[in-house]
Amino acid sequence: MSVACVYQIIVHYNYMAITKAKKETILAKLEKVRDNSQSVVFVHYKGLTVANTTALRKALRENGVGYFVAKKTLLKRAFGEKFTGEMPTLDGEIAIAYSADAIAPAQNVKSFTTKHKDNLTIVGGIFEGVFKNQAEMIEIASIPPLETLRGMFAQLINSPRQRLAVVLSEVSKRA
Repeated sequence: MSVACVYQIIVHYNYMAITKAKKETILAKLEKVRDNSQSVVFVHYKGLTVANTTALRKALRENGVGYFVAKKTLLKRAFGEKFTGEMPTLDGEIAIAYSADAIAPAQNVKSFTTKHKDNLTIVGGIFEGVFKNQAEMIEIASIPPLETLRGMFAQLINSPRQRLAVVLSEVSKRA
């Protein structure tokens, strides 16, 4: 069998209609994701190699983030009217990244999008029960991890004491 024939079979298989039972299974999974996740990121992917997709899924899984590809109609049915705000426009191939951690999906997808700018972009998402657009989700993804925030907070609290110690040290040197 030639490479062209195999390609046509794969393309035809990918665009074949799925059965009603399969759609119900996918919809049930999406509803479970909707009910058990703190945030969901809509990811537009196109042209990712199998190796890159596998690396993405592995990296997300290691950080407790799920990744799932579904038809846009099923995504709209599962998420459309359950959250406030306006659902972002889902154009092209769409996948979702989700987690019980509110910031992890956006951070992990954003880190991967920096490596694959042309093939992977954040389209929008759901954060704290509200639809967010692309800019808002990228902003959420820019929030530092919790450990970094704790360190920044400790530094902020410690800063006045350090300054006072430096001033007292300088005063004692002059006296």
